[in-house]
This record gives sequence, C-alpha cells and structure tokens, in this order.
Amino acid sequence: MIATPRQNLPDSQRIVITGIGLTAPNGNDWKEFRESLLNGRSGVSDYEIRYVGKTLAGICDFDVKRYQSKKDARRGTRAGSVGVYSANEAVKHSGLDWENVDKSRVGIYVGVTEHGNVETENEIYELKGFDYDTQFWSHHHNPRTVANNPAGEVALNMGITGPHYTIGAACAAGNAGLIQGAQMLRLDECDVALAGGVSESIHTFGIFASFKSQGALASHADPTKASRPFDKQRNGIVVAEGGCLYVLERLGDAKRRGATIYGELVGYAINTDATDFVLPNPERQAECVQLALRRAGLAAEQIDIVSTHATGTGLGDIQECSALRSVFGDCTKTYVNNAKSFIGHAMGAAGALELAGNLAAFDDGVCHATINVDELDPECDLPGLVLNEPREIEKPKYVLNNSFGMLGINSVVIIERF
Repeated sequence: MIATPRQNLPDSQRIVITGIGLTAPNGNDWKEFRESLLNGRSGVSDYEIRYVGKTLAGICDFDVKRYQSKKDARRGTRAGSVGVYSANEAVKHSGLDWENVDKSRVGIYVGVTEHGNVETENEIYELKGFDYDTQFWSHHHNPRTVANNPAGEVALNMGITGPHYTIGAACAAGNAGLIQGAQMLRLDECDVALAGGVSESIHTFGIFASFKSQGALASHADPTKASRPFDKQRNGIVVAEGGCLYVLERLGDAKRRGATIYGELVGYAINTDATDFVLPNPERQAECVQLALRRAGLAAEQIDIVSTHATGTGLGDIQECSALRSVFGDCTKTYVNNAKSFIGHAMGAAGALELAGNLAAFDDGVCHATINVDELDPECDLPGLVLNEPREIEKPKYVLNNSFGMLGINSVVIIERF
C-alpha cells in the first residue's frame, strides 16, 4: 500500500464533487443516465445532416426551455444550451443555497473539442441564398463563435460574475475542465467551480465529413450497435452531443454546509504525445495514467474501475489497450469498461459524461459493461474487461477516467469514494 499524500493536505486543498448535471443521448440526469448504462440502453439513432446525408449519431433530447427563454436559446448556441442545462442541473443537484451564493466567487470551466463550426456552417449556407451578400450575415455571429461562448452563456444565464472560460483540449476536454476547476479552487480563485465539458458536434457536417474521409465514421444496420469499442468488427466513431458539468468545492466548504459528497478528486494528469496529428501514442498514454496514479499516491492494483476512452476505431482502441496493459496487466481486481458503446463519442463532453457513468458505482457496487462486443478483438483483450453485462464489485473505492484527443493530448482523473 502506497501512502496517500492527500491525507496530509488541509481541507482547503482537497477538492470534492457535490453536484452532477448532465444531458446524454440516453439520459437527461445522472440517475436516468446510470439506469441506461446498467440496462444496456443505447442512445444512438439514425441521423441525417447536410451534405453528408444519412448517418448515425448520439442525439440529446433535453428540455432547452427548462432554464432558457426561447429568445436566449435562439440567439445563443446549441453548446451554450447544453451548458446552461447541465450547469443548472448540477447546482440543483448540489443543494447549494444558490440565491445566497456570492456569484463573484463562482468559476465556470467548460471543456470543448471545437466551437463555432455549427454557426459558421449554418450562416454561410443561409448566406448562399442571398448571393453571399454579407448584409444578411447574422449580427449574433461573433458572440456565438468566440471560444468562451459555452461558459459565457452559462455565466449570463446564472448571473455568475466570477471567472469563466472554455478549455480547448480536443476529446480530452471533459477531464481538462475538471482539472482546471480543481486548480482554481486550490488557488482560491473561486469558492465553487462549475467544471466539465460540453459538445454540440452532431450539428456540424464538417466533423462527419472528416471522419468519413478518414474511413473512421461508424456504420451499422442497427444504430444501437454501431458504437462497438473492442469488438473485432468495429468500424469507427459515432459522433454524439451532450454535456456534463460538476459542482466542485473545497472539502472544508462542503463540510460546513453539510453537502452530500459524491467523490474526491485525488489524482489527475495531462500530457502530450508530440508524435502525430491523429494517431495516439500508447507510451505517452501510459505515462499519463502513471503520473495520475503517482500524484494520487496509488498503486495500479488499487484502482477498481478504469473508464476507457476507446472510440471504436481500429488502431485507436488497440493503442489504448496496449497502454492499459502496460499499467494494469497484472491487476486481478481492476475492472475496465467503456460508455461510448452506449452513446457514441461526445467529444468535449466525453470524459465528463463517462466519469459520471461510473461514479454511481460507489453507491450501488456495480461496474457497467461495454456493450456491442460480439467478438472481442484479441488485440483489445484486457484483464477485467466487463463486456455486455454489468458486473457486481465489492465496495469500489477508486475510479480512473481516461480521456484522449487529437494532436496527442491525454488526460486522466482519479476519483475516490468519500
């Protein structure tokens, strides 16, 4: 057993999760999302988008007008609406006395893969109908497409006057948002952090077209079976939208208000492959996992659940499995799963959503499965893979969440049951 450095940290430096708000293709709150994962319910369905035509996607179906006026939703963005919904749900779930919270001490840290493509594509398409006369260009374009938009829309909606910004970290962004929120709390830049990630990716044809041109866009006669990480017949990514934001607080503050604590962030790491635009580097991924473990003061065998990034691409899944094998290859009580098999790849929201899908295991003692694995690819065979059916595990204490992205960015977070 390795000594855990956090045991010597003051409560002001220990960061805990006290609220979870989300929308996913198979659930619009944490409870519904978890039930879908345990019951094998996919959120992938048929989809059609301009120029690409018929394809598949993970599509969210949340009530946009629950927290936004019709006017605000129309002038804003889909990513903004996802963020507004997730942030409000997280605050409600946290039990914070929101009316009496000092809004200048609230920070918003939202991870994104990309932003602004949807609006730019749509506006150029509409401008074509006016022979590209720019007097018909939307005057909402600039605030819609600035990089801080999703976090900024949350700030406007909730009257938050503390720091807000987005973290561009490709598909590692959900974890990166959490890490940034924790760091800002430790620096005393805020007292409450709304942190995680959002994605509006299904609304831009460019992402579908690019994956299709790479031969990396999934297809299947049954949409619910299209996203199939680790399966021998996997054939690519299912693009998804969604969002998940957490309320993070310092442990001392959470204790003082009697908050329910859903987990403590005890380790994290971000590093870079620096080897390729797209292809992952398993050695760097393994180093990122090991760095997070070292910062948490944990040995690999102490991790109960590893949530994989695996997207369903041929080489990507193999590379990650190689990295995990080098770290967890001798661990007999570490279980491995994947949430993209249910919802597709939610890009900037992926890491945050996938972590949420596993945090409930601290209470119910179940590791959700990876679905759609009809024939396991031998190169993806890992000890502890949970395939097609959930598995009960005894008193899980640690969840490790992998999230990787293009241009070689890797992120890992480790959450401990409190």
